[in-house]
Amino acid sequence: QVQLVESGGGLVQAGDSLRLSCVVSTRTIYWYAMGWFRHAPGKERKFVAAIPWSGSNTYYAAPVKGRFTISRDNAKNEVYLQMTSLKPEDTAVYYCAAGEVFSEFTEAERYTYWGQGTQVTVSS
Repeated sequence: QVQLVESGGGLVQAGDSLRLSCVVSTRTIYWYAMGWFRHAPGKERKFVAAIPWSGSNTYYAAPVKGRFTISRDNAKNEVYLQMTSLKPEDTAVYYCAAGEVFSEFTEAERYTYWGQGTQVTVSS
């Protein structure tokens, strides 16, 4: 069974940076697209970033574009989300997702496996 475990969340101040990590327990994530989504209190789950299996492209939600960077290390079965210039509106539980996704990378329903989430809180 594929399991995803996120880490790296925490409480930071506006303008700070954080790096989230997601370790995937499977033989290889090579063929999986990896995504990050976030769920803020009282709001719907939102797409944050995605990287296809090839790593040739990356996709970002408009609110984070230019501030967040998604990357992957297939040898380690890990995916990362580097977050810079954090804002209070980035406060949410961040979820890592994996799946055999080849299009519509921003759609949560396309991903099969999900982690338990890691809390990111940005104070003003």
